[in-house]
Amino acid sequence: MRLTIASAAAAFAAAVLLYPLFEGGVWFWSSLGAVLAVVAAGLVSSRLSLPAWAAPLLGLAATWIYLTASFAAEEAWGVFVPTKGSVAELGRLLGVGWADIQRFAAPVPTTEGITLLTAGGVALIAITVDLMAARLRRAALAGLPLLALATVPATILPDPISWPAFIVAALGFVGLLIADGRERVGHWGRAVLVRRSRVAASPSASRTRTAADTSGLRLSGKRIGFAAIALAVLVPALLPTMEPVSFFQFGVGGRGTGKGNSISIPNPIAGLRGQLELPEHRVVLTYTNNDDQPRYLRIYALDTFDGQQFGMTQPKGAPENRTDQGPLPPPPGLSGKPKINNVVTNIQVSDEVSDLRFLPLPYPPSEIEVEGDWRADADSLMVFSVPDEASGLEYRVASGEPAPTPELLESLGNARGGVSERYLSLPENLPPEVHQLALSETANATSAYERAVKLQEFFTKTGGFTYSLRTQGHSSSALADFVLNVRAGYCEQFASAMAVMARMVGIPSRVAIGYTGGTKIGDRWQVATNDSHSWPELYFEGVGWLPFEPTPAGAFGQGSARVPDYTQPAPDPTDEPTTPTTGPTSSSADEPVAPSDRPNPNQVDREAQLNQGGLPADESMPLIAKIGIGAAALLLILLIPAGVRLITRNRRVRSLGWKVSQPADELTARMVSGKGATGRHPSVAAAWAELDDILYDYGMARQTSETPRALARRLTQQYEFDSAAAAAISAIASAVERVLFARDPGRIGPMRKDLRTVRQALAATVSRGRRLRAVLLPPSTLRRLLGVGERLLDGFDLLETIRLRRTAASRGACPAPAGARCGRLPGEDGRTALALRSP
Repeated sequence: MRLTIASAAAAFAAAVLLYPLFEGGVWFWSSLGAVLAVVAAGLVSSRLSLPAWAAPLLGLAATWIYLTASFAAEEAWGVFVPTKGSVAELGRLLGVGWADIQRFAAPVPTTEGITLLTAGGVALIAITVDLMAARLRRAALAGLPLLALATVPATILPDPISWPAFIVAALGFVGLLIADGRERVGHWGRAVLVRRSRVAASPSASRTRTAADTSGLRLSGKRIGFAAIALAVLVPALLPTMEPVSFFQFGVGGRGTGKGNSISIPNPIAGLRGQLELPEHRVVLTYTNNDDQPRYLRIYALDTFDGQQFGMTQPKGAPENRTDQGPLPPPPGLSGKPKINNVVTNIQVSDEVSDLRFLPLPYPPSEIEVEGDWRADADSLMVFSVPDEASGLEYRVASGEPAPTPELLESLGNARGGVSERYLSLPENLPPEVHQLALSETANATSAYERAVKLQEFFTKTGGFTYSLRTQGHSSSALADFVLNVRAGYCEQFASAMAVMARMVGIPSRVAIGYTGGTKIGDRWQVATNDSHSWPELYFEGVGWLPFEPTPAGAFGQGSARVPDYTQPAPDPTDEPTTPTTGPTSSSADEPVAPSDRPNPNQVDREAQLNQGGLPADESMPLIAKIGIGAAALLLILLIPAGVRLITRNRRVRSLGWKVSQPADELTARMVSGKGATGRHPSVAAAWAELDDILYDYGMARQTSETPRALARRLTQQYEFDSAAAAAISAIASAVERVLFARDPGRIGPMRKDLRTVRQALAATVSRGRRLRAVLLPPSTLRRLLGVGERLLDGFDLLETIRLRRTAASRGACPAPAGARCGRLPGEDGRTALALRSP
């Protein structure tokens, strides 16, 4: 039975690791109830001595009854008895729970379905652990299902498992191993002949049994287990941090290489053409900004291409990247090279929009004022939410838009910086004709920017492409057919084709999904379903991600699409000024803004302001400083025993009234507790405790049977004390003996000078290394810390004294095996003994 309880405790301790995955504590209590149901089934199995294969079946039945009573009581008969209706209800909740897990990111709300899944999963782990540890007696292998439970938060969450939760789970497993070890060692050396006390006319007289002493082995096992846990917590904290890699995709929706939070991602491509083909153009959102210019509003950034279509890497929304935490993460790759246009936009999303959990935003957003739990993905600056939707939402966004000139982009050359390789990754089965076409169209280009412009012109000018919604497909064959033969499609084909060809010529790219700037109606810009759009974004080190526009615009193309200014030739200064063409980012880099329309500096983020004057200063700490801080912290930790020893000695010596909370020997304990002949004398006890610590620190520990007078005589003779040192040690010994044994100890003078004299005399007899160790790592302090640890470990032994059932022998039954009978023999001290007799 001990193993059954230890198995359940280990399973539930491992379940504590799941706490970051849930909101609230409903899952905790439901899981606890499920584990208790498994424990009850295990105890019944042990009581009835059922075979090993029957215990899991009984555990499953108990779990079923518990889940029925907790989640389908209304459909059950008498709350507990499962019926056809209760089974159907549990099945429905399981389906809903599985859908919710796919939908929500951690921490997920504890809906009924999710709670049911969690409680059932923890119960299955508990049943498996009980089977391995209590039935098959393979406690070590029981760690495998516990490890499986621990991998759930480790693979879903981007953050590492917290060390308190890890310690709780590890303690549960160590407790299981200790219980198994005690169970095994406890059977060694079982006595055949046992004694039984005689109780007159009492058939239920108790019987004591001689058992093997396992306390030493238990204590050693606990020390090893707790030392291993301490090392597992401390060693990783001293090692460099490594980027966690997710090997399991649990709760990931959409496409891509997703890792991190589990958020449901719709297929942006699937709904794009549908919105463009709607016969009735419905308003999606309206907005105003401080420069009254239309802007592309990006929703999704697709960065992975599998040969058929672009997909999205699972976004990660860390708590520090919540929109209400201040400025968003800085735009990747953007430095102080280009001019920055600071823009503030107020956006109102229509109430008719449904199931939109990503905010339409001008890129790059820097700060957002919005209600709800919205978080930014640091890599793409997409802003999303799990519990909230954008329907009817009104929010304010500040953005620092780069306005590079063609000359600046040309000067950047082919540098790519530290951009991720996934923005250049392409499958190997793409048609080679497309690759050859990309190379030929950019053959004479000398920079990445020039290659990007040539690719854009290939789609908008020289390639003979037309805009059409009739084209279908986005596979590799459809891509080749689009760029080589048909050359007709809508924004999806144009954006995807240019992004793929940009990667072929060495330019990092991704595909953006969102809306064009819309149409000005009254004092607001109005964006409708027909403004749904897709465009490529290309990366240039120092400028970051810039939108390009390969889709034909105007009456015969995407009506509100606009070619960016930085991709067009600079105007001839001799020509008459014309109205500048508005690109996806802003109207013009040099267009003046009226003072009344300029954004409030307090509403623009820090990154945009820093970019005005160049790269922000590197605030990271130099490596030598980090090493120095780490070494100082380690030194402080190592000096803790020395500090404790110094404080203890100074307070003892100065006041000689220091309360000795942990007496090192019996004499000190008697003086502190007042069990001596003259009552309490804390000053003498403090002096004696200090002398005992000095001896222990110098390796001269007092023998257990040695009296104070014998100790003084031995030290004086062995170390040849001079007259002053001999008088000092004799005075201390005499004071201690008078306090312990005399009716009236008389006057006891101050012993501070005597202690100092004895300490100096003892220090002169040991080596310098011993003196240094006594100061920096005093053994007396370490002895006390070890004693505290031993008492803490021994406290767990109290749980092992619990007896849940009486053995056959304790009920007076004969412990004889089959084929033998019991008889009584006269014993010592009026007792009788049970002996086994052969038939």
